[in-house]
Formats: sequence, C-alpha cells, structure tokens
Amino acid sequence: MRTSVPRATRAGTNDHNFARQRFATGQSGATKELNHVTTEPLGSCELNGTFAYTWDLVGDPAAADRLASLGVGAVVLQAAYHSVRAMTPYHPAHRIVHATHAAAYFPLDPHQWRDTRLRPSAPGWAVDAPDRFGTAASALRSQGLRVEAWLVLTHSTAVGAHAPDLTVRNAFDERYGYALCPAQPEVTAYAVQLVRAFCARYDAAEVPSLMLEACGWLGFEHGSRHEKTAGADLSAGCRDLLSICLCAACRTGIEAAGADPAGVARAVRRTVDAEMRDGVRAPSAFAESLGEQAARALLRHRQSVIEELTLRIAAAAPGREILLMADGDPQATGPDSGLDLGHFDGRATAFVLKCWDDEARAVARIEEAVRSSARPVIANVSVLEEHPAHLAGRVARLRAAGAQRIRYYHAGLASPARLQALRAADAQGEVIAMTGTTAQTAEGAA
Repeated sequence: MRTSVPRATRAGTNDHNFARQRFATGQSGATKELNHVTTEPLGSCELNGTFAYTWDLVGDPAAADRLASLGVGAVVLQAAYHSVRAMTPYHPAHRIVHATHAAAYFPLDPHQWRDTRLRPSAPGWAVDAPDRFGTAASALRSQGLRVEAWLVLTHSTAVGAHAPDLTVRNAFDERYGYALCPAQPEVTAYAVQLVRAFCARYDAAEVPSLMLEACGWLGFEHGSRHEKTAGADLSAGCRDLLSICLCAACRTGIEAAGADPAGVARAVRRTVDAEMRDGVRAPSAFAESLGEQAARALLRHRQSVIEELTLRIAAAAPGREILLMADGDPQATGPDSGLDLGHFDGRATAFVLKCWDDEARAVARIEEAVRSSARPVIANVSVLEEHPAHLAGRVARLRAAGAQRIRYYHAGLASPARLQALRAADAQGEVIAMTGTTAQTAEGAA
C-alpha cells in the first residue's frame, strides 16, 4: 500500500439535498421532477453533466440545443485552459481548433494583473467574441442548463516561460516548463487571482460551480510537443519519482514536514538511475524508495499545499460550489490532484474522480473514495475512450459503486455515435438511480 497522510480529524461535509433528482427524457433537454416541484436550483451533485469548450458554442447557434438534447442538466465549460488541438466536428465555421497556448476565455482587466509577474493570456483562435465564456454560458442557460466553470490552474507553458523559477524542478534539477509549482507563493497568488477575476465578472447565480483542474502539481507525465519518452519503458514508480518537485519552496516545505530534501533528491536519483540504466524497477510506493519518514513528509507537504490553495480559492469565490478534480492516490500528480481523500482539510463540495481507465480499477477507485470520504464523489467518464456499446454498463457500475453523479468527457469532441451512447447511458443511469433496478445495457443485450 502507498503511504497516506495521517490526520487527526475528518473534514466536514457540505449539506446537500440529494432527494431532488431528475430523470432525463433525452428530448431537447427536457426533464421531469420525480419527487416534487421546487424553484430551488439543483446543485452540481444532483445533476449529470458533460464537458464542452467555448469554441463549441461561440459561432454555432445550434450547439446549446444539441448539448441540451443529451439529457444532462449541466455543462462544464472551460474558463481557463491549457493549450490543445481539438476537433470541432459540428461547428459551421471550423473543424479543428489549435489553441497554441494556455488562455483565459473571459475578458481580463489589465489593472487586476498590473503588479503580478504571472498573468494569463487571451485566446487568438476559433470564432472570436468579446466574452467567449459569457457568450457560451448565456447560450447554455437559455436551454436550462447549469453552467460549471472549468478552471485549469497550474498547467501553463506560457506562464511558466515567463517565470521558469516557479515551475516544477525534479531531483536532477530539470524543469518542467508546463508545470507551475503550487508551493510557490506567486503561483498560489496567480491561481487565486484567476479565480477572483472570474468571479468578479460572473455572479454565483450565473455560474454557481467551479471545477478545478491542476489544483496541485503536474509531474513527469505530459503530452509535450513531439513527445519521445515512451521507449524508456518507465515504471509507474519511476514516473512518480520523476514527478517529485524539489524547487526551493518544496524543499522548504518538505524540511518543515520533517524530512531532509537533499536526502530525498539523492534517493530519487539513485532509484531512477537504477531503473533507467540497470533495469532495476523502482518500487511503486515512495516509502520503499525514500524511506517511511521522508515519504510521509513529502505527502504531508503536498496535501497541506493543496488544502491551503483550495481554502484560498473558496474565500475568493464565496457562494460557489468547489468541484475538485482529485485522485485518491496521494502520490499522483497531474490534472487530478493526488490526495488522501479521507483526511482532506481543504475546501471541496465534491471530489471529481477520473474513470477513464480499466473499468474494474475505475469502480474500485470510486468505492474506495466513497468509503474514505464523506464528501460526494462525481465520476468523470470519457465517452472518447470507451466503446459506445459499453458506456451504459460502465456508468451503471460506477453509480452502483457510489458515484453521486457523472460528468461525461467530452460532448464537443465526440462523434455522433458517441453522443448517442452518452444520451442512452445517461437516460438509463437515471432510470436505475430512480427505481433501484438494473436495466439491461446495450453491452448486456449484445
């Protein structure tokens, strides 16, 4: 087992009224209230949703209705996002969007950033609009869809290029320019200011939820330009070791948590080189490579930094739900923050767990998160990875494992067959949730 972070108390939970649930009909986004009619808006943990990009909607008058027809009640819409090359198969003006750098998709006030070294950039691709996020969000709300802002915080090559000293530094003194280190005070201030600037422009009634991606460390894993790392055949343990940040701020934090950062660096270099040069596979657990005390100190440092960042973000976003993309493995780095979920003392209305891999592992991940944490768990399910015929079965099993709701990735990127599978999986999942019966899936019927 991997080392987890010891805490004396379990974090408190947010009070949600889970009784109010909706059954999606799949017809133009219409829904039926099964229990009673209420004018109180449904929360994010009471609705299924899908991810979408602003460029899927801006310039396409049919896009919002197309998303509503999927039957989901919410759309996760990017407000600040990393670089990407994306298909846009349904847009009347373009088929491919190449976002060449990380950008904020809402108007930026230069005065809010004038005294900061780190600042977001504006986009220069796809159909332009003075307020891309606001334009897309308005179209979604006109179809009765809840809008959740998708904010990527520490993943930006463009920002990292302006301040390489604030990026992740591995044990070999090599920088990951795409990865801002959240232990650096300037990076924390940048992330909080990004959220504050967004919330100053859109009130909580318009955008009641923030989904936070990369609210921690990015590590070795990254789809860099013309990536050439696969042939080294690195083990998961080796990749985790290469993902340990030992910048000045992290060295200070690790030392304060009770370990010698120089000793951690030596242990990482020794273990990584043994695998790369001699074929001795790195252990999967930090404790076996670094020693128990050093591993616990490292993970304690990471957990406390992420907790503090979420607390500061919540203070900058009063009245909003915080949906935290998380991973229940404390060693994990990447878009989903590695945490000891059961002892998380930061702010999160719900944890959003990625369930894109092997189905059995995804189900086990949800079950463990539900066991360890009192917070609601939302499953992030890819309609792009799964065979369309298998999607409904996966969703049903994730719901049975305890996932409160589903976020489908990604309606703007999916083929018509995959959108149809999303629609069917969501409708069937709601039937199962309402009736407690296990409906036959397309997979089971085949």
